[in-house]
Amino acid sequence: MTDTVKLIMAQINPKVGDISGNVALILQTLAQAKQQNADLVVFPEMTITGYPPEDLLLRDALYPQVEQALLQIVDACHDIACVVGYPMMDQLGERFNMAAFIANQNLVASYVKQHLPNYSVFDEQRYFNSGKQDCVVEYKGIKFGILICEDIWKISPAVQAKQAGAEVLLTLNASPFSQEKHQDRLATLGHRVSETGLPIVYVNQVGGQDELVFDGGSFALSADNDVCVQAAEFTSTLATVNVVKQNNAVVILPGEQAALYQDEARVYQALLCGVRDYVTKNGFSGVLLGLSGGIDSALTLAIAVDALGAGKVEAVMMPFRYTAQISQDDAAEQAKTMGVKYQSIPIESMYQAFETALQATLAGTEADITEENLQARIRGTLLMAMSNKQGKMVLATSNKSEVAVGYSTLYGDMVGGFSPLKDVPKTLVYALAKYRNSLSSVIPERVITRAPSAELRPDQTDQDSLPDYDCLDAIIKAYVKEDKAPQAIVEMGYAEEEVRRVIRLIDRSEYKRRQSAPGVRVSYRAFGRDRRYPITSGYQE
Repeated sequence: MTDTVKLIMAQINPKVGDISGNVALILQTLAQAKQQNADLVVFPEMTITGYPPEDLLLRDALYPQVEQALLQIVDACHDIACVVGYPMMDQLGERFNMAAFIANQNLVASYVKQHLPNYSVFDEQRYFNSGKQDCVVEYKGIKFGILICEDIWKISPAVQAKQAGAEVLLTLNASPFSQEKHQDRLATLGHRVSETGLPIVYVNQVGGQDELVFDGGSFALSADNDVCVQAAEFTSTLATVNVVKQNNAVVILPGEQAALYQDEARVYQALLCGVRDYVTKNGFSGVLLGLSGGIDSALTLAIAVDALGAGKVEAVMMPFRYTAQISQDDAAEQAKTMGVKYQSIPIESMYQAFETALQATLAGTEADITEENLQARIRGTLLMAMSNKQGKMVLATSNKSEVAVGYSTLYGDMVGGFSPLKDVPKTLVYALAKYRNSLSSVIPERVITRAPSAELRPDQTDQDSLPDYDCLDAIIKAYVKEDKAPQAIVEMGYAEEEVRRVIRLIDRSEYKRRQSAPGVRVSYRAFGRDRRYPITSGYQE
């Protein structure tokens, strides 16, 4: 006798807090699955509210809406079953991260997430109480064990489900992207397969939510640890998994094998996803940015156009006496190549007006960073004025290396509603620019090959103020991402004076980072949600 369940991994893109919109998406997905003659649809973690809802979970009025949403989903499951994630608050006011198994217009079973992550970008112990019990549901002759995200990263929930009779594990996930994450998932789930002997269906959310990007990449592993089904990354999709029980053994049949992105291509797709969803989910009509002729703004423009389309992007060159003609030429060339609206607004007269207003204050002093910052702040003011008038959001163009050491101007080049490169170090900026040009040449070659410069004083280059970017990024990675002590970084081969200087800059720039725009998280340790350091601190190493 053979039992077969045609299962759909519903890799969808919910919007946090939009319960009615998310329910409509769930019902639409169920309808599509019915057309494909599916038996069971598995949705991601907390699908009804989107993830992470953060302090929305503290609002009591959220939970009646969730209950009504569940009733709608239950009513829709008259000839199909689903597993859906949601938050629940009981009569005592305690909250739980839940999954419901719904079939035959009944909520057949519910599961409470057991392991609540409270590290990196996660704060689930702030909101939820832990579950203790397994949840195994028999459906069409096959016993499914249900787990939620962090549960599969631990041993006990999977073993517990196996002991309760599970023949296949279903795990609902909202697992954020970072560069190495997909391989980490495969390795971890491989351990769970080895420990339990059970196949696993891993369904992940897709889409951008503030700083976080969810890459999808849902997959199904066989009991032999083979990837039987692989869904695409960074796109909403319904991927079919055929689960078959024959001679008391449950197997997953080979199915779709979507190609996965690698290296710079994967990061680039994450940046596109983050920008696209931040702009569209927040209702902006488009974006604008200062296009300086440098590598950071050039890559930001390419990302914006690829994410949103040229018609929703505007670039502005704001030249000053120190702006090289080749910078102006390269900016104009890229804007034309990418088909975006473009204008040049010289800032010389505005700068002179500020100089006149500040004449008494500046009298008798030498020109220094004050005058440099003034240029950046004039440009920031112009961009924000255009943003106010047009309803377009300004994209900041600073990269992670600059953000780390404070090589940027508050209320100047830091202005913006979103910062695509905030977690992208300068060395990766160059790699991504070369990758983008490998698809089609949109960034002028000399933008990539020229020495980087803020062009705020004559003959300026970044390396006048900063170490070589290969060295700088290595020190930043060691100190920020890996939490290495200064002496340990010196022992890696870097000059102690340089290491101490960079660390001092990183520590002193926290006040700037607190005032910077959110940006796409692509690493394990991004500034903001990941790395939370005090502004006022006397700590030293």
